[in-house]
Amino acid sequence: MNRLAQESSPYLRQHAENPVDWWPWSPEAFEEARRRDVPVLLSVGYSTCHWCHVMAHESFEDEATAAQMNAGFVNIKVDREERPDIDAVYMAATQALTGQGGWPMTVFLTPDAEPFYAGTYFPPREGLGMPSFGRVLGSVSGAWTTQRDKMLGNAQALTAHIQEASAPRRGEDPLPDGATGLAVERLRRVYDADLGGFGGAPKFPSPATLDFLLTQSAGRDMALHTLRRMGAGGIHDQLGGGFHRYSVDAQWLVPHFEKMLYDNAQLARTLLRAFQVSGDGAFADLARTTLGYLEREMLSAEGGFFSAQDADTPTDHGGVEGLTFTWTP
Repeated sequence: MNRLAQESSPYLRQHAENPVDWWPWSPEAFEEARRRDVPVLLSVGYSTCHWCHVMAHESFEDEATAAQMNAGFVNIKVDREERPDIDAVYMAATQALTGQGGWPMTVFLTPDAEPFYAGTYFPPREGLGMPSFGRVLGSVSGAWTTQRDKMLGNAQALTAHIQEASAPRRGEDPLPDGATGLAVERLRRVYDADLGGFGGAPKFPSPATLDFLLTQSAGRDMALHTLRRMGAGGIHDQLGGGFHRYSVDAQWLVPHFEKMLYDNAQLARTLLRAFQVSGDGAFADLARTTLGYLEREMLSAEGGFFSAQDADTPTDHGGVEGLTFTWTP
């Protein structure tokens, strides 16, 4: 057992038996990095994240990979549901460095907690244009030894960028006239008029975007069509109610099977608003089945709600993605 065995987070305890010498987020972990003069490897995820489980099985449970991590880094595990503040800071860094984000999130930091390199999931072997996790570890360790000044400069510049971007804006002018119309216009440029949604695969529900469009007469058609296609697709659990986290294709057909409380809570409200503005009872029915799912499966005996439902179904041979929601003929 490593230090995570003493933590309250279910996600951290999932990694308590890893051969990685994990630390929880703490001043002592960064002090250890300063003492050893090594960078920090920050890994952020959450308990129902499928690719977090995959990377844990492939890399964090592997003795050779763990030895490489332990030799070159102080390794910190963070549960994004327990520490959304930490997740938000380093997700901003990851998006600034790579143009995208997601979990598991892998960020390399100086002992002063400043990020200098980041990514999300790294596979155990090279493939699909991605470097192996071992290669990333070796490259970062080598650069820390031979190009320290450059890496510290990058870390300081990135930290300054994040601080500036996240600073509260005060005294600015209100939204200019026509801002909402411009927003609708820009959304229509990426709108899929045939299948609904915005952009291509993967497609996310984006309830905040749909809520906005429902308030705009010029954009209401996009929201209503998107909700109808979502309701008819596989992203919607046709038997159990509720919506999965996203569709891996553009047709809303094949879901990523995880279900999130925040998605379904927002979508229930969005569907009720769609019913209010359209009078279409199908939206009210979808809202009822979504709320019914939340009450039946996501409400704990103590009266609180669970945050998410895992994409993986446990079996004797490990977790199988989507097994709960797939059926034989």
